[in-house]
Amino acid sequence: MMSTTRDYYEVLSVSRDSDGDEIKRAYRRLALKYHPDRNPDDAKTEAKFKEAAEAYEVLSDEKRRKIYDQYGHEGLRRDGSPAAHDFSRMDPSDIFSMFEEIFGGKRNGHGSRNARQQVARGYDLETQVVLDLADVAHGCERDVEFTRVDICETCTGTGAKPGSKPNTCKTCGGQGKVAQQGLGGMFRMVTTCPHCRGRGVLIDDPCSTCHGKGRVPKKRKLVVKIPAGIHEGQAVRVQGEGEPPPPDVSPSGQGVRGDLHVIITIKNHSLFERDGDNLVVQLPISFSQAALVAEVDVPTIEGKKTLRIQAGTQYGDIYKLDHEGLPNLRTGRTGDLISVIRVEIPKKLSTKQKEILRQFSETEDHDVLPERHSFWNKMKDLFGS
Repeated sequence: MMSTTRDYYEVLSVSRDSDGDEIKRAYRRLALKYHPDRNPDDAKTEAKFKEAAEAYEVLSDEKRRKIYDQYGHEGLRRDGSPAAHDFSRMDPSDIFSMFEEIFGGKRNGHGSRNARQQVARGYDLETQVVLDLADVAHGCERDVEFTRVDICETCTGTGAKPGSKPNTCKTCGGQGKVAQQGLGGMFRMVTTCPHCRGRGVLIDDPCSTCHGKGRVPKKRKLVVKIPAGIHEGQAVRVQGEGEPPPPDVSPSGQGVRGDLHVIITIKNHSLFERDGDNLVVQLPISFSQAALVAEVDVPTIEGKKTLRIQAGTQYGDIYKLDHEGLPNLRTGRTGDLISVIRVEIPKKLSTKQKEILRQFSETEDHDVLPERHSFWNKMKDLFGS
């Protein structure tokens, strides 16, 4: 059976048209926030972790997602989908192992049965930086400050006071997990050892700095290089700036650190809208500029450029300036600047301007104006002569 009846999209805080990458990023954020290793003995966060894992298992699978979108939770039950596991009975590390690829491969202690023979890996972290379009156009460097759980320097990660040693847990025999018999003896359920909390050892004389945890929070500052052309929601990965392997896997921290993912947010611009690698600007011009040939200044990321307006330009017409947009992240090719014409009709006219326009209106040949001619022909077809 399923452990939650909440809408899976609501659990991950994503829309129903989100793609796989958006769903993966949303799950990663929740997994990092609610993982039991980060929230020991917290039943509420463990429940949220399981709920997020269940939602991700369904929405990351194309077939099960289609069933869920059409029929909801009941559809998954009828289909006999693997998503109908009883997550409430699963060990958090077992849930985590289903999604370990998100964090860069299997982790020692959180993967398959022979995981302890593999290289231990720490957890990834996320932080955010805010850019403007000029940063996107040229690339930039940003100072990033974040807090990560790191190895206690006093006890070198053991959790024991210097000069003393941890003792092997007698309950689990140093395995960190215990097996319990299920209802009717039909199955066995493996859970985290309640005495050592999965570490396999007990600290009789804890370290005064980390209080026996072997890890302490530390602030970290970095300068991160942001490439030109990056998009909203993309991430710059800084390898090895995540956390060390957890103490139940590698007390000394030996193994591979996780990575830091710097998520990009881009501020809205007062003039430009981004369309892929192109920039779009709404360009206001006067009636006379639209009717006659004119040269107007157009803003670009690099400064003003001159644009020639052709006679008879209409509202909504588009002019393009080549290579005045943003660079492509992969190819480096620069997009274009798209100017959408907005003809402004003056609300106030001087006496002289009114007189000139009256004289002009007397010279207009209404019958040959193409759009007006088409409009009146349609009126005749609809209502007769």
